[in-house]
Amino acid sequence: MAVDYAVIVVYLAGMLAMGWWGMRRAKSKSEFLVAGRRLGPWMYSGTMAAIVLGGASTIGGVGLGYQYGLSGAWMVFTIGLGLLALSVFFSARIARLKVYTVSEMLDLRYGGRAGIISGLVMWAYTLMLAVTSTIAYATIFDVLFDLNRTMSIILGGSIVVVYSTLGGMWSITLTDMVQFVVKTIGVLLLLLPIAVVKAGGFGEMKDSLPTSYFDPLGIGGETIFTYVLIYTFGMLIGQDIWQRVFTARSDTTAKWGGTVAGTYCLAYAVAGALIGTAAKVLFPKLGSADDAFATIVKEELPVGVRGLVLAAALAAVMSTSSGALIASATVANNDIWSRIRGVVGAEQGERDEVRGNRVFILIMGVAVIVIAIQLDSVLEGLTVAYDLLVGGLLVPILGGLLWKRGTVHGALAAVGVGGATVIFLMWKYGILANEPVYYGLLASLAAYVVVSLATRPTDEAVLANWRERLAGRGGDEEPAEPLAAKA
Repeated sequence: MAVDYAVIVVYLAGMLAMGWWGMRRAKSKSEFLVAGRRLGPWMYSGTMAAIVLGGASTIGGVGLGYQYGLSGAWMVFTIGLGLLALSVFFSARIARLKVYTVSEMLDLRYGGRAGIISGLVMWAYTLMLAVTSTIAYATIFDVLFDLNRTMSIILGGSIVVVYSTLGGMWSITLTDMVQFVVKTIGVLLLLLPIAVVKAGGFGEMKDSLPTSYFDPLGIGGETIFTYVLIYTFGMLIGQDIWQRVFTARSDTTAKWGGTVAGTYCLAYAVAGALIGTAAKVLFPKLGSADDAFATIVKEELPVGVRGLVLAAALAAVMSTSSGALIASATVANNDIWSRIRGVVGAEQGERDEVRGNRVFILIMGVAVIVIAIQLDSVLEGLTVAYDLLVGGLLVPILGGLLWKRGTVHGALAAVGVGGATVIFLMWKYGILANEPVYYGLLASLAAYVVVSLATRPTDEAVLANWRERLAGRGGDEEPAEPLAAKA
Protein backbone atom coordinates (compact mmCIF):
# COMPACT_ATOMS: atom_id res chain seq x y z
CA MET A 1 0.00 0.00 0.00
CA ALA A 2 3.01 2.29 -0.40
CA VAL A 3 1.31 4.23 -3.21
CA ASP A 4 -1.84 4.66 -1.13
CA TYR A 5 0.24 5.88 1.81
CA ALA A 6 1.99 8.39 -0.43
CA VAL A 7 -1.32 9.80 -1.67
CA ILE A 8 -2.57 10.31 1.88
CA VAL A 9 0.68 11.83 3.13
CA VAL A 10 0.77 14.32 0.25
CA TYR A 11 -2.84 15.22 0.96
CA LEU A 12 -2.24 15.78 4.69
CA ALA A 13 0.91 17.82 4.01
CA GLY A 14 -1.09 19.98 1.60
CA MET A 15 -3.68 20.68 4.30
CA LEU A 16 -0.99 21.91 6.68
CA ALA A 17 0.63 24.04 3.96
CA MET A 18 -2.68 25.76 3.28
CA GLY A 19 -3.05 26.42 6.99
CA TRP A 20 0.25 28.27 6.89
CA TRP A 21 -0.83 30.24 3.81
CA GLY A 22 -4.11 31.15 5.48
CA MET A 23 -2.27 32.47 8.53
CA ARG A 24 -0.49 35.01 6.34
CA ARG A 25 -3.84 36.11 4.89
CA ALA A 26 -6.00 36.35 8.03
CA LYS A 27 -5.06 39.72 9.54
CA SER A 28 -8.46 40.92 10.77
CA LYS A 29 -11.45 39.46 12.58
CA SER A 30 -13.45 39.46 9.34
CA GLU A 31 -10.66 37.70 7.44
CA PHE A 32 -10.15 35.13 10.20
CA LEU A 33 -13.79 34.26 10.91
CA VAL A 34 -15.58 34.76 7.56
CA ALA A 35 -12.76 34.99 4.95
CA GLY A 36 -13.32 38.73 4.62
CA ARG A 37 -16.82 38.09 3.15
CA ARG A 38 -15.09 37.85 -0.24
CA LEU A 39 -15.89 34.41 -1.68
CA GLY A 40 -17.22 34.29 -5.22
CA PRO A 41 -19.64 31.67 -6.59
CA TRP A 42 -17.10 28.94 -7.38
CA MET A 43 -15.33 28.91 -4.03
CA TYR A 44 -18.55 29.49 -2.11
CA SER A 45 -20.32 26.53 -3.75
CA GLY A 46 -17.37 24.20 -3.21
CA THR A 47 -16.79 25.09 0.42
CA MET A 48 -20.51 24.97 1.27
CA ALA A 49 -20.84 21.49 -0.26
CA ALA A 50 -17.69 20.41 1.57
CA ILE A 51 -18.88 21.39 5.03
CA VAL A 52 -22.31 19.76 4.84
CA LEU A 53 -21.03 16.49 3.34
CA GLY A 54 -18.91 15.05 6.11
CA GLY A 55 -18.10 11.62 7.46
CA ALA A 56 -21.74 10.93 8.33
CA SER A 57 -22.78 11.74 4.76
CA THR A 58 -20.00 9.66 3.20
CA ILE A 59 -19.35 6.68 5.47
CA GLY A 60 -22.81 6.82 7.07
CA GLY A 61 -24.56 7.37 3.73
CA VAL A 62 -22.91 4.28 2.25
CA GLY A 63 -23.83 2.36 5.40
CA LEU A 64 -27.50 3.31 5.03
CA GLY A 65 -27.37 2.19 1.40
CA TYR A 66 -25.93 -1.15 2.56
CA GLN A 67 -28.72 -1.53 5.09
CA TYR A 68 -31.74 -0.17 3.17
CA GLY A 69 -30.76 0.18 -0.49
CA LEU A 70 -31.68 3.25 -2.52
CA SER A 71 -33.88 4.67 0.24
CA GLY A 72 -30.72 4.96 2.34
CA ALA A 73 -30.11 8.16 0.37
CA TRP A 74 -32.75 10.00 2.38
CA MET A 75 -30.50 11.19 5.21
CA VAL A 76 -28.07 12.98 2.88
CA PHE A 77 -30.92 13.94 0.53
CA THR A 78 -32.66 15.86 3.33
CA ILE A 79 -29.38 17.68 4.03
CA GLY A 80 -29.37 18.79 0.39
CA LEU A 81 -33.01 19.86 0.64
CA GLY A 82 -32.21 21.93 3.71
CA LEU A 83 -29.31 23.63 1.97
CA LEU A 84 -31.53 24.39 -1.05
CA ALA A 85 -34.22 25.87 1.21
CA LEU A 86 -31.67 27.98 3.08
CA SER A 87 -30.13 29.25 -0.15
CA VAL A 88 -33.36 30.08 -1.97
CA PHE A 89 -35.40 31.56 0.89
CA PHE A 90 -33.03 32.88 3.56
CA SER A 91 -29.36 33.13 2.57
CA ALA A 92 -29.58 36.52 0.84
CA ARG A 93 -31.07 38.13 3.96
CA ILE A 94 -28.60 36.34 6.22
CA ALA A 95 -25.62 37.48 4.14
CA ARG A 96 -26.80 41.13 4.20
CA LEU A 97 -26.85 41.20 8.01
CA LYS A 98 -23.01 41.28 8.14
CA VAL A 99 -22.81 39.48 11.49
CA TYR A 100 -20.55 36.65 12.67
CA THR A 101 -22.89 34.37 14.62
CA VAL A 102 -26.51 33.26 14.78
CA SER A 103 -26.74 34.76 18.28
CA GLU A 104 -25.73 38.17 16.93
CA MET A 105 -28.63 37.89 14.49
CA LEU A 106 -30.98 37.15 17.39
CA ASP A 107 -29.65 40.16 19.30
CA LEU A 108 -30.24 42.40 16.29
CA ARG A 109 -33.77 41.11 15.81
CA TYR A 110 -34.91 41.02 19.42
CA GLY A 111 -32.94 43.86 21.01
CA GLY A 112 -29.73 42.47 22.47
CA ARG A 113 -30.83 40.08 25.20
CA ALA A 114 -31.17 36.70 23.53
CA GLY A 115 -27.52 36.10 22.60
CA ILE A 116 -25.86 34.35 25.53
CA ILE A 117 -28.59 31.73 26.09
CA SER A 118 -28.89 30.92 22.40
CA GLY A 119 -25.09 30.96 22.27
CA LEU A 120 -24.89 28.21 24.87
CA VAL A 121 -27.27 25.97 22.88
CA MET A 122 -25.45 26.69 19.62
CA TRP A 123 -22.08 26.06 21.24
CA ALA A 124 -23.25 22.65 22.51
CA TYR A 125 -24.46 21.77 19.00
CA THR A 126 -21.28 22.84 17.18
CA LEU A 127 -19.05 21.17 19.78
CA MET A 128 -20.85 17.83 19.46
CA LEU A 129 -20.82 18.13 15.66
CA ALA A 130 -17.04 18.60 15.75
CA VAL A 131 -16.70 15.65 18.13
CA THR A 132 -18.73 13.26 15.97
CA SER A 133 -16.75 14.29 12.88
CA THR A 134 -13.48 13.70 14.71
CA ILE A 135 -14.53 10.21 15.81
CA ALA A 136 -14.84 9.23 12.14
CA TYR A 137 -11.04 9.45 11.71
CA ALA A 138 -10.79 6.13 13.55
CA THR A 139 -12.41 4.21 10.68
CA ILE A 140 -10.22 5.76 7.97
CA PHE A 141 -6.85 5.53 9.70
CA ASP A 142 -7.60 1.98 10.84
CA VAL A 143 -7.95 0.97 7.17
CA LEU A 144 -4.94 3.01 6.10
CA PHE A 145 -2.33 2.52 8.79
CA ASP A 146 -3.87 -0.07 11.15
CA LEU A 147 -3.77 2.54 13.93
CA ASN A 148 -5.82 2.10 17.07
CA ARG A 149 -8.82 4.30 17.70
CA THR A 150 -7.17 6.79 20.06
CA MET A 151 -4.14 7.41 17.85
CA SER A 152 -6.37 7.82 14.79
CA ILE A 153 -8.46 10.48 16.50
CA ILE A 154 -5.38 12.32 17.76
CA LEU A 155 -3.68 12.25 14.34
CA GLY A 156 -6.67 13.39 12.29
CA GLY A 157 -7.92 15.85 14.89
CA SER A 158 -4.51 17.45 15.39
CA ILE A 159 -4.08 18.21 11.67
CA VAL A 160 -7.48 19.93 11.56
CA VAL A 161 -6.76 21.88 14.74
CA VAL A 162 -3.39 23.07 13.40
CA TYR A 163 -4.56 24.41 10.05
CA SER A 164 -7.79 25.86 11.53
CA THR A 165 -5.89 27.62 14.31
CA LEU A 166 -3.28 29.06 11.96
CA GLY A 167 -5.46 30.65 9.32
CA GLY A 168 -9.06 30.47 10.50
CA MET A 169 -11.69 30.60 7.77
CA TRP A 170 -9.18 31.37 5.01
CA SER A 171 -7.28 28.15 5.73
CA ILE A 172 -10.52 26.21 6.06
CA THR A 173 -11.84 27.67 2.79
CA LEU A 174 -8.71 26.68 0.87
CA THR A 175 -8.59 23.19 2.35
CA ASP A 176 -12.33 22.74 1.75
CA MET A 177 -11.92 23.54 -1.94
CA VAL A 178 -9.27 20.84 -2.22
CA GLN A 179 -11.47 18.50 -0.20
CA PHE A 180 -14.45 19.21 -2.48
CA VAL A 181 -12.42 18.30 -5.58
CA VAL A 182 -10.98 15.17 -3.92
CA LYS A 183 -14.44 14.03 -2.79
CA THR A 184 -15.92 14.58 -6.24
CA ILE A 185 -13.18 12.57 -7.95
CA GLY A 186 -12.87 9.90 -5.28
CA VAL A 187 -16.52 9.18 -4.53
CA LEU A 188 -18.52 10.24 -7.59
CA LEU A 189 -16.10 9.61 -10.44
CA LEU A 190 -14.15 6.59 -9.14
CA LEU A 191 -15.80 4.67 -6.29
CA LEU A 192 -19.39 4.86 -7.63
CA PRO A 193 -18.80 3.38 -11.12
CA ILE A 194 -16.22 0.85 -9.89
CA ALA A 195 -18.56 -0.40 -7.14
CA VAL A 196 -21.51 -0.77 -9.52
CA VAL A 197 -19.41 -2.60 -12.13
CA LYS A 198 -17.87 -4.92 -9.52
CA ALA A 199 -21.40 -5.76 -8.30
CA GLY A 200 -22.36 -6.83 -11.82
CA GLY A 201 -24.26 -3.72 -12.89
CA PHE A 202 -27.77 -2.64 -11.98
CA GLY A 203 -29.37 -5.77 -13.42
CA GLU A 204 -27.31 -8.09 -11.25
CA MET A 205 -27.87 -5.89 -8.21
CA LYS A 206 -31.66 -6.08 -8.68
CA ASP A 207 -31.54 -9.84 -9.12
CA SER A 208 -29.36 -10.35 -6.02
CA LEU A 209 -31.23 -8.19 -3.50
CA PRO A 210 -34.80 -7.99 -2.14
CA THR A 211 -37.15 -5.60 -3.97
CA SER A 212 -37.24 -3.39 -0.84
CA TYR A 213 -33.69 -2.31 -1.69
CA PHE A 214 -35.04 -0.49 -4.76
CA ASP A 215 -38.10 1.04 -3.08
CA PRO A 216 -37.53 4.82 -2.70
CA LEU A 217 -39.53 4.79 0.55
CA GLY A 218 -38.17 1.49 1.88
CA ILE A 219 -36.48 3.09 4.87
CA GLY A 220 -39.91 4.08 6.27
CA GLY A 221 -42.05 7.21 6.26
CA GLU A 222 -41.44 8.03 9.93
CA THR A 223 -37.67 7.83 9.44
CA ILE A 224 -37.83 10.13 6.41
CA PHE A 225 -39.99 12.60 8.36
CA THR A 226 -37.48 12.60 11.22
CA TYR A 227 -34.61 13.21 8.80
CA VAL A 228 -36.49 16.19 7.35
CA LEU A 229 -37.19 17.57 10.81
CA ILE A 230 -33.62 17.18 12.05
CA TYR A 231 -31.39 17.66 9.01
CA THR A 232 -33.46 19.82 6.64
CA PHE A 233 -34.42 22.25 9.40
CA GLY A 234 -30.99 21.88 11.01
CA MET A 235 -29.40 23.20 7.81
CA LEU A 236 -31.48 26.36 8.14
CA ILE A 237 -30.11 27.46 11.51
CA GLY A 238 -26.70 25.88 12.29
CA GLN A 239 -23.82 28.25 13.09
CA ASP A 240 -21.46 26.12 11.00
CA ILE A 241 -23.71 26.66 7.95
CA TRP A 242 -24.47 30.33 8.62
CA GLN A 243 -20.79 31.09 9.06
CA ARG A 244 -20.24 29.89 5.48
CA VAL A 245 -23.12 32.07 4.28
CA PHE A 246 -21.33 35.02 5.88
CA THR A 247 -18.31 34.37 3.64
CA ALA A 248 -20.27 35.11 0.43
CA ARG A 249 -19.19 38.17 -1.54
CA SER A 250 -22.82 39.16 -2.15
CA ASP A 251 -26.34 38.00 -1.41
CA THR A 252 -26.58 36.77 -5.01
CA THR A 253 -23.51 34.59 -4.47
CA ALA A 254 -25.07 33.19 -1.30
CA LYS A 255 -28.34 32.38 -3.05
CA TRP A 256 -27.13 30.83 -6.29
CA GLY A 257 -23.86 29.38 -5.00
CA GLY A 258 -25.78 27.64 -2.23
CA THR A 259 -28.32 26.34 -4.73
CA VAL A 260 -25.54 24.70 -6.72
CA ALA A 261 -24.10 23.18 -3.53
CA GLY A 262 -27.52 21.86 -2.48
CA THR A 263 -28.04 20.23 -5.88
CA TYR A 264 -24.59 18.62 -5.59
CA CYS A 265 -25.66 17.17 -2.21
CA LEU A 266 -28.67 15.48 -3.81
CA ALA A 267 -26.41 13.75 -6.33
CA TYR A 268 -23.99 12.77 -3.55
CA ALA A 269 -26.88 11.22 -1.59
CA VAL A 270 -27.87 8.95 -4.47
CA ALA A 271 -24.23 8.00 -5.11
CA GLY A 272 -23.70 6.95 -1.49
CA ALA A 273 -26.83 4.79 -1.50
CA LEU A 274 -25.80 3.10 -4.75
CA ILE A 275 -22.32 2.37 -3.43
CA GLY A 276 -23.84 0.86 -0.29
CA THR A 277 -26.23 -1.25 -2.34
CA ALA A 278 -23.34 -2.54 -4.43
CA ALA A 279 -21.43 -3.35 -1.24
CA LYS A 280 -24.41 -5.43 -0.05
CA VAL A 281 -24.13 -7.55 -3.20
CA LEU A 282 -20.37 -7.96 -2.84
CA PHE A 283 -20.20 -8.44 0.95
CA PRO A 284 -23.64 -9.55 2.15
CA LYS A 285 -22.63 -10.53 5.69
CA LEU A 286 -20.70 -7.60 7.16
CA GLY A 287 -20.91 -7.29 10.91
CA SER A 288 -21.89 -3.60 10.72
CA ALA A 289 -23.38 -1.52 7.92
CA ASP A 290 -20.94 1.27 8.78
CA ASP A 291 -18.09 -1.06 7.68
CA ALA A 292 -19.40 -1.10 4.10
CA PHE A 293 -17.45 1.92 2.89
CA ALA A 294 -14.09 0.81 4.31
CA THR A 295 -14.59 -2.79 3.15
CA ILE A 296 -15.45 -2.03 -0.47
CA VAL A 297 -12.57 0.44 -0.69
CA LYS A 298 -10.07 -1.96 0.84
CA GLU A 299 -11.13 -5.08 -1.05
CA GLU A 300 -12.26 -3.87 -4.49
CA LEU A 301 -10.22 -0.82 -5.49
CA PRO A 302 -6.81 -0.97 -7.18
CA VAL A 303 -3.66 0.50 -5.65
CA GLY A 304 -3.50 4.29 -5.97
CA VAL A 305 -7.23 4.60 -6.56
CA ARG A 306 -7.75 3.17 -3.08
CA GLY A 307 -5.53 5.88 -1.62
CA LEU A 308 -7.41 8.62 -3.48
CA VAL A 309 -10.82 7.33 -2.36
CA LEU A 310 -9.64 7.08 1.25
CA ALA A 311 -8.32 10.63 0.88
CA ALA A 312 -11.85 11.55 -0.28
CA ALA A 313 -13.32 10.05 2.88
CA LEU A 314 -10.70 11.86 4.93
CA ALA A 315 -11.56 15.07 3.09
CA ALA A 316 -15.24 14.62 3.92
CA VAL A 317 -14.50 14.20 7.61
CA MET A 318 -12.00 17.07 7.75
CA SER A 319 -14.26 19.58 6.02
CA THR A 320 -17.11 19.06 8.48
CA SER A 321 -14.75 18.82 11.45
CA SER A 322 -12.94 22.08 10.67
CA GLY A 323 -16.19 23.93 9.93
CA ALA A 324 -17.77 22.79 13.19
CA LEU A 325 -14.57 23.59 15.09
CA ILE A 326 -14.34 27.22 13.96
CA ALA A 327 -18.09 27.61 14.52
CA SER A 328 -17.77 26.29 18.08
CA ALA A 329 -14.82 28.56 18.82
CA THR A 330 -16.54 31.61 17.28
CA VAL A 331 -19.64 31.09 19.42
CA ALA A 332 -17.60 30.38 22.58
CA ASN A 333 -15.50 33.51 22.17
CA ASN A 334 -17.92 36.03 20.65
CA ASP A 335 -21.27 34.96 22.13
CA ILE A 336 -20.29 33.60 25.54
CA TRP A 337 -16.83 34.60 26.78
CA SER A 338 -16.84 38.22 25.55
CA ARG A 339 -20.30 38.76 27.03
CA ILE A 340 -19.23 37.30 30.37
CA ARG A 341 -16.21 39.61 30.38
CA GLY A 342 -18.29 42.53 29.14
CA VAL A 343 -15.89 43.17 26.26
CA VAL A 344 -17.17 44.13 22.82
CA GLY A 345 -15.31 44.16 19.53
CA ALA A 346 -14.97 47.94 19.45
CA GLU A 347 -12.86 47.85 22.61
CA GLN A 348 -10.31 45.47 21.11
CA GLY A 349 -7.84 45.88 18.28
CA GLU A 350 -8.11 43.65 15.21
CA ARG A 351 -4.88 41.88 16.16
CA ASP A 352 -6.24 41.12 19.64
CA GLU A 353 -9.47 39.78 18.19
CA VAL A 354 -7.65 37.48 15.77
CA ARG A 355 -5.40 36.27 18.58
CA GLY A 356 -8.38 35.66 20.85
CA ASN A 357 -10.30 33.66 18.23
CA ARG A 358 -7.15 31.70 17.39
CA VAL A 359 -6.72 30.77 21.07
CA PHE A 360 -10.33 29.63 21.28
CA ILE A 361 -9.98 27.41 18.22
CA LEU A 362 -6.99 25.76 19.85
CA ILE A 363 -8.83 25.28 23.15
CA MET A 364 -11.96 23.94 21.48
CA GLY A 365 -9.84 21.68 19.27
CA VAL A 366 -8.12 20.06 22.23
CA ALA A 367 -11.49 19.63 23.97
CA VAL A 368 -12.99 18.03 20.85
CA ILE A 369 -10.16 15.49 20.59
CA VAL A 370 -10.43 14.58 24.29
CA ILE A 371 -14.23 14.15 24.14
CA ALA A 372 -14.01 12.17 20.89
CA ILE A 373 -11.63 9.68 22.51
CA GLN A 374 -14.10 9.15 25.36
CA LEU A 375 -17.32 8.99 23.30
CA ASP A 376 -18.19 5.70 21.61
CA SER A 377 -21.34 6.40 19.59
CA VAL A 378 -21.21 8.82 16.65
CA LEU A 379 -24.95 8.46 16.09
CA GLU A 380 -25.85 9.35 19.68
CA GLY A 381 -23.60 12.41 19.69
CA LEU A 382 -25.02 13.62 16.37
CA THR A 383 -28.59 13.05 17.54
CA VAL A 384 -28.03 15.04 20.75
CA ALA A 385 -26.51 17.89 18.73
CA TYR A 386 -29.30 18.16 16.17
CA ASP A 387 -32.17 17.58 18.64
CA LEU A 388 -30.93 20.45 20.83
CA LEU A 389 -30.41 22.68 17.83
CA VAL A 390 -33.81 22.10 16.24
CA GLY A 391 -35.79 21.80 19.47
CA GLY A 392 -34.23 24.90 21.06
CA LEU A 393 -33.35 27.34 18.28
CA LEU A 394 -35.37 26.66 15.13
CA VAL A 395 -38.48 28.52 16.27
CA PRO A 396 -36.85 31.76 17.58
CA ILE A 397 -34.55 31.99 14.54
CA LEU A 398 -37.16 31.40 11.85
CA GLY A 399 -39.72 33.31 13.90
CA GLY A 400 -37.39 36.29 13.98
CA LEU A 401 -37.01 36.16 10.20
CA LEU A 402 -40.68 35.61 9.40
CA TRP A 403 -42.88 37.02 12.22
CA LYS A 404 -42.72 40.68 13.22
CA ARG A 405 -44.70 40.12 16.44
CA GLY A 406 -42.09 37.78 17.96
CA THR A 407 -40.43 39.26 21.06
CA VAL A 408 -37.26 38.66 23.02
CA HIS A 409 -39.26 37.11 25.86
CA GLY A 410 -40.90 34.74 23.40
CA ALA A 411 -37.51 33.85 21.95
CA LEU A 412 -36.00 33.13 25.37
CA ALA A 413 -39.05 31.07 26.36
CA ALA A 414 -38.79 29.07 23.12
CA VAL A 415 -35.09 28.30 23.71
CA GLY A 416 -35.62 27.36 27.37
CA VAL A 417 -38.82 25.33 27.00
CA GLY A 418 -37.77 23.62 23.78
CA GLY A 419 -34.29 22.73 25.05
CA ALA A 420 -35.59 21.49 28.42
CA THR A 421 -38.27 19.37 26.72
CA VAL A 422 -35.69 17.75 24.44
CA ILE A 423 -33.37 16.92 27.36
CA PHE A 424 -36.19 15.53 29.53
CA LEU A 425 -37.60 13.34 26.74
CA MET A 426 -34.13 12.04 25.86
CA TRP A 427 -33.85 10.92 29.47
CA LYS A 428 -37.33 9.36 29.36
CA TYR A 429 -37.39 7.72 25.90
CA GLY A 430 -33.69 7.39 25.09
CA ILE A 431 -31.27 9.49 23.07
CA LEU A 432 -32.16 7.93 19.71
CA ALA A 433 -35.94 8.22 20.15
CA ASN A 434 -37.97 10.49 17.83
CA GLU A 435 -40.16 11.95 20.59
CA PRO A 436 -37.59 14.45 21.97
CA VAL A 437 -37.33 16.48 18.77
CA TYR A 438 -41.05 16.14 17.90
CA TYR A 439 -42.38 17.39 21.21
CA GLY A 440 -39.44 19.71 21.87
CA LEU A 441 -40.20 21.59 18.65
CA LEU A 442 -43.93 21.78 19.41
CA ALA A 443 -43.25 23.02 22.96
CA SER A 444 -40.81 25.63 21.64
CA LEU A 445 -43.36 26.89 19.10
CA ALA A 446 -46.13 27.10 21.68
CA ALA A 447 -43.92 28.99 24.14
CA TYR A 448 -42.74 31.40 21.44
CA VAL A 449 -46.24 32.30 20.23
CA VAL A 450 -47.92 32.50 23.65
CA VAL A 451 -45.19 34.51 25.38
CA SER A 452 -44.66 36.82 22.39
CA LEU A 453 -48.38 37.67 22.27
CA ALA A 454 -48.47 38.14 26.05
CA THR A 455 -45.54 40.58 26.16
CA ARG A 456 -44.88 44.03 24.76
CA PRO A 457 -43.97 44.12 21.05
CA THR A 458 -40.34 44.62 20.12
CA ASP A 459 -39.31 48.28 20.23
CA GLU A 460 -39.84 49.97 16.86
CA ALA A 461 -36.30 51.37 16.89
CA VAL A 462 -34.93 47.81 17.18
CA LEU A 463 -37.12 46.67 14.28
CA ALA A 464 -36.09 49.68 12.20
CA ASN A 465 -32.42 48.82 12.73
CA TRP A 466 -33.21 45.21 11.87
CA ARG A 467 -34.84 46.25 8.60
CA GLU A 468 -31.84 48.42 7.74
CA ARG A 469 -29.48 45.49 8.25
CA LEU A 470 -31.69 43.16 6.23
CA ALA A 471 -31.49 45.69 3.43
CA GLY A 472 -27.69 45.46 3.53
CA ARG A 473 -27.04 48.80 5.23
CA GLY A 474 -24.67 48.63 8.21
CA GLY A 475 -22.36 45.95 9.60
CA ASP A 476 -18.65 45.49 9.06
CA GLU A 477 -18.50 45.82 5.28
CA GLU A 478 -15.01 45.73 3.80
CA PRO A 479 -13.98 46.33 0.18
CA ALA A 480 -13.45 43.16 -1.78
CA GLU A 481 -10.02 42.54 -3.23
CA PRO A 482 -9.99 42.09 -7.02
CA LEU A 483 -8.15 38.74 -6.93
CA ALA A 484 -10.48 37.22 -4.33
CA ALA A 485 -13.50 38.59 -6.11
CA LYS A 486 -12.64 36.45 -9.11
CA ALA A 487 -12.64 33.26 -7.06
